[in-house]
Amino acid sequence: MRDVAVVGVGLTKFGERWGDSFREMCVEAGVKAIDDAGMDGDDIQEMFVGNMSGGRFVLQEHIGALIADYSGLATNHIPATRTEAACASGGLAFRQAVNCIASGAQDIVIAAGVEKMTDVSGGETTDALAGAADREWEGMYGVTFPSLYAMMARDYMNRYGMTREELAQVAVKNHYNGARNPIAQYQKEITIDTVLNSTLVADPLRLMDCSPVTDGAAAVILCSLERAKEFTDCPVQVLASTQASDTISLHDRRDISTLDATVAAANRAFDIAKIERKDVDLVEVHDCFTIAEICAIEDIGFCKKGEAGKLTAEGYTALDGKLPVNTSGGLKACGHPVGATGIKQVCEVVSQLRGEAGKRQVDGAEIGMTHNVGGTGATVVTSIFRRV
Repeated sequence: MRDVAVVGVGLTKFGERWGDSFREMCVEAGVKAIDDAGMDGDDIQEMFVGNMSGGRFVLQEHIGALIADYSGLATNHIPATRTEAACASGGLAFRQAVNCIASGAQDIVIAAGVEKMTDVSGGETTDALAGAADREWEGMYGVTFPSLYAMMARDYMNRYGMTREELAQVAVKNHYNGARNPIAQYQKEITIDTVLNSTLVADPLRLMDCSPVTDGAAAVILCSLERAKEFTDCPVQVLASTQASDTISLHDRRDISTLDATVAAANRAFDIAKIERKDVDLVEVHDCFTIAEICAIEDIGFCKKGEAGKLTAEGYTALDGKLPVNTSGGLKACGHPVGATGIKQVCEVVSQLRGEAGKRQVDGAEIGMTHNVGGTGATVVTSIFRRV
């Protein structure tokens, strides 16, 4: 297997993109990534596009071919494939691109992610997202994603004693980081009182515990490490990219406040990368709800179960903390265009390892990690990166 590197990244602004179409956003991100890599579109040999629900949100299927066409690559007849794993669709696109290069099948591949979520009503969005859970055994009984994660939060708080204020600090931290990210949907700092006084969604989760509905796209260019210097002076090597699965329904889990797929994917990633948890300088985790970040920190293995709330409140995961978490603002503040999130996480880590993250730059960052979740943990993709 060959070593793989990221040599280009591209992001659109995240938010309510009323004037931009699904295809325009994805092409915008792709062009930025190609320009960042200093290459021509004709250099691209294969494409993977992460998208959860184009058929529901914009009535468009056949996503791979669509994006290849509007990127000007259809006449090159490159393979273009859509990947779908709910909110982990982007992470899966990235992993497929890594494997494509590592296997020797191709030398230069683009992995992108896109979602246009605001063209339908809030009710339609909620129903489409419910398709990432078990429709027959959860959705048909009225369970929504906020209520599923609320069950996880209530179970966790009862078992480990985390306070409501500690949980709120996750949102406060991520909004602080998002306020320093020019592409973030919400670039405004908040307080714990802002979270605690926001509208109740599903007890104990309030509106400010939840990631927003977002439009946006992201793209990265990957190539073999041996060719990376042709395109950039600062390639970022992919040390590992792993995927794991679990039951799609929450009630079938061994432990509803531990994502066993995260544990498995992370363990595999660290084994492949041949590094330890203490070597990681920053991590982008899947904070679709504040409780999700708490669980992720523990399930990846950065601390023991029941400790993440206290560590967050003490600043351990802050921008200037020992382990900065979600320097982009996370899904909570940067936004969550579900098919694009996994690729956005990669873009953030690559920018940090290059030293290009501006006001949210982590000093001396050399190793970073991403963690992308589909549903309540039925699919998890983790990747580890090192600055070369």
